[in-house]
Amino acid sequence: MLKNFKEIKTIYPQEPDLDLMIKTNPGVPFDEQCVDFLNELSVQLYKDPRTKAYPDVATFAFFCRKANILQLKSNYSHGGQRIGRGLIFHVAPSNVPLNFAYSLLCGLLSGNSNIVRVPSKEFVQVGIICEALHKIREKEESRGFSSRILLVRYDHQTNATDYFSSLCDVRIIWGGDNTIETIRKSKIPPRSFDVTFADRYSFCIINADEYIKEPTPDKIAQSFYNDTYLFDQNACTAPHLVIWLGSSSDVEKAKNIFWHELHKIVKEKYHVQPVIAVDKLSSFYGQSLRSPGIKKIPSQDNLLWRVELKKLPDNIDEFRCSSGYFSEYHACSLSEIAPIINRKFQTITYWGLNKKELSEFMEKSKPFGIDRIVPIGRSMEFSLVWDGFDLIRVLSRAYEIR
Repeated sequence: MLKNFKEIKTIYPQEPDLDLMIKTNPGVPFDEQCVDFLNELSVQLYKDPRTKAYPDVATFAFFCRKANILQLKSNYSHGGQRIGRGLIFHVAPSNVPLNFAYSLLCGLLSGNSNIVRVPSKEFVQVGIICEALHKIREKEESRGFSSRILLVRYDHQTNATDYFSSLCDVRIIWGGDNTIETIRKSKIPPRSFDVTFADRYSFCIINADEYIKEPTPDKIAQSFYNDTYLFDQNACTAPHLVIWLGSSSDVEKAKNIFWHELHKIVKEKYHVQPVIAVDKLSSFYGQSLRSPGIKKIPSQDNLLWRVELKKLPDNIDEFRCSSGYFSEYHACSLSEIAPIINRKFQTITYWGLNKKELSEFMEKSKPFGIDRIVPIGRSMEFSLVWDGFDLIRVLSRAYEIR
């Protein structure tokens, strides 16, 4: 069947059997064979010496460990009778190398067969994952389960998306709003549905009163760097706005320390493309026109741009740029933030606040957006609940016996 599409490059396996995949019955969530398969994937990834050089691969390998999967399974011990939906078609984003792997993992854990369109860019991390999968497939006992996986790569302007969409029970689309709009032009069967992960906006909250007491501010700056610069601030979880809480004097002290520590890290580890300097300038001009009164904090280079806000505009999510462009605002309280939060908002990273404060904020404000609240440095940590979707339950179906 795939031979009719010369533009499709099969990444895994070498000789796919799409007919078999379509006919393969779904399994139950957290099937023992699936747990063992993912654990073996973890083992193979840890054996690869390149894994140490790619923290995102190491993190994925750690996530796939049997102990972790069984811990995740315990959260679904009272989930009722469920079975996978069948065939999942995943469209992975082009700018996050390992997103395809986590999407695949969710499809497998929920009991499904999976066709995954990997990023068109040939990331080293994608190659590492695929090589590990090929090594597992060489083992005879794994061949049955590995038939649930097909990884492909093809350009946007092809009929392949139409074809894979026509086969699937669920289509998962990771990417921006434009990507979702384009993919949705390809029809899916009447009982099938889309799970979409659209453009989102994230921000960070720092309690300055607590921050200035911190003996190791460089570690917090490093964690913030991991949330932002590791993926050029392009990930939906990356903060574009920093909210400062606390007294005016402490906020000024905290800002000086925090941005100084961050700049040292960025200068040592990050290389900014020349074109980004132009992007940051044009982004600032655009923000100035639509949000009067903002101020650019002077900087010695283009590695870090800070835009100080006099007030929080309700369209702040429209002002963003990659590679180290941050708006910042001194808020009197958490409640001052609530009015600007719309459906675009996804993740809050925080430091110096406790879970009770954050829980009360969410319960009181009941915002349309915000699906995740995590400490600084953990914004990229994957969870089976993402963008408000419980992926195991969404990708499986309940059945009833009376």
